[in-house]
Amino acid sequence: MKAIVEDTCTGCGVCVDTCPEVFELGDSDIAIVIADPVPADSEDACRDAADQCPCEAIVIQD
Repeated sequence: MKAIVEDTCTGCGVCVDTCPEVFELGDSDIAIVIADPVPADSEDACRDAADQCPCEAIVIQD
């Protein structure tokens, strides 16, 4: 599975709090993906992060 952070990210950090194995805040305080592909044991947390993103900036590709 692959996670993508779109340009609509506001850098709120919900994804980092929910799934730090896959997301971190980059230099411009916008979320970036640090694990590609998403590790199997982090897939559920990654989906939770996408579901909780207030600006729907995370796209999950299976």
